[in-house]
Amino acid sequence: MSETSIESRVRVGVAAALDKKAFDLNVMSVGELTSIADYFILTSASNERQAVAIADNIQEVLRAKSKVKPLLVEGTSPGRWILLDYGDFIFHIFTEDCRRFYGLERLWGDAPNMTADFTGEEQQAPRPRRALKKTS
Repeated sequence: MSETSIESRVRVGVAAALDKKAFDLNVMSVGELTSIADYFILTSASNERQAVAIADNIQEVLRAKSKVKPLLVEGTSPGRWILLDYGDFIFHIFTEDCRRFYGLERLWGDAPNMTADFTGEEQQAPRPRRALKKTS
């Protein structure tokens, strides 16, 4: 497949994730570092239900617009880390705590961040953390 075709599909998937309010989205170009995929797309969800909704929308939109299905889907239950493997690119959809725990950005820190090429922004603004209420 051509690079343009891969980039087009990643762009479609990124838009589908953002349509379901995915946040802290990063597109990492890992093709020079591994043979697993050309791109990792990492994004966060507020909770497990939202993570599943994001994953479902990515799959539906990529199937409808780009005529592709994932080769592998893992983690939809319970939904803390959902992996959608499309061969050339892999979506990682995390709840916030799970994303912090696994730290894929740290593991793949040498990979160029290509987020601006796919969203028009350098990175999605980090979501403000909610203060925990004190209970007496």
